[in-house]
Amino acid sequence: MKKKLYKLISKLNKALLPSYSKQRLDLSKASKVQMALIGWRYFITTKALD
Repeated sequence: MKKKLYKLISKLNKALLPSYSKQRLDLSKASKVQMALIGWRYFITTKALD
């Protein structure tokens, strides 16, 4: 049940949130909000793949 929820959130993230890897964002120059979004996407993705 949890895995399905994480997969749903992951699909929403992909559709709604910006992809900084496609924008070639330099992590050393990223703002705190951008770093928080990167961390959120990483957390959800790892939970969806477990």
